[in-house]
Amino acid sequence: MWLSFRFPLGFREVGELVLERGMIVSCGTVRRWCLEFGQQYASGLRHRQSQPGGKGHPDEVFIKINGERKYLWRAADQDGMVLDILVRSRRDTAAAERFLRTLLTKTGRVPRVLVTDKLRSYRAAHREVMPFVGHRSHKGLNNRAENSHRPTRQRERAMKGFRGVGAAQRFLAAFSGISPHFRPRRHLMTGTRHRAGVTVRFAVREQVTGVTSRPAAA
Repeated sequence: MWLSFRFPLGFREVGELVLERGMIVSCGTVRRWCLEFGQQYASGLRHRQSQPGGKGHPDEVFIKINGERKYLWRAADQDGMVLDILVRSRRDTAAAERFLRTLLTKTGRVPRVLVTDKLRSYRAAHREVMPFVGHRSHKGLNNRAENSHRPTRQRERAMKGFRGVGAAQRFLAAFSGISPHFRPRRHLMTGTRHRAGVTVRFAVREQVTGVTSRPAAA
C-alpha cells in the first residue's frame, strides 16, 4: 500500500512491484488498500514528527477535478511540514475561514504568526478566526507554502487528475503526511547525513506499517 504514496506510480505499476514480492493483486485491491490504510499510515508518521514551528504559511492552488476548477488549500510551517489541507469549490473569505478553523482544530496549536500572500480573503478570515495572531501579507514571504504544492502537482500528473472532491480530499490528506517523510531537504544535507537520514526514515516506515524489508536472495 505504501508504495503508491511513496513513488509517482500508477496502481498497475504498484501491482507489478507487489507481484515481485510473490503476491498477485489487482489494481482495485491496491486502490482499496490505499483508501483503508493510507490515512492510518500518514497519522503514524505525523505522530513521530517534531512539533510544528511557530509560523503558519497557508496558501491555495487550483486543481482540476472532472474538468471543473477546485481549490486546494494547504498550510505549512517554516520548515515545510504540511499542517493541513482542504479541498473547496471556492476561493473566498468563507473558504479561508473554514480552512483556518480546521487548521486550529487539527494541529491543536495556535501559530505565532500567519504568513500569507496578498489574497484579501486571508485578511478577513484572520480578523474573524485568529485576530490575536500576528499576520504578514507579502507574496515573497510565502514561498514555503508555494513550494509545498510541487509534490501534489507531480502526483496529479501521474494520476491524470482526480476523479472527485471527496476522493481528492482523502488522497491528499494522506499523501501530505506521507510524501514529506521521504522528501528530506536534500540540498541542505551532506551526502553522509542524507543517507543516514533515509535509512532512519525507512526504519520508521517499517515500524508504522509493520512491513519488513524484503529478504536478500541467497
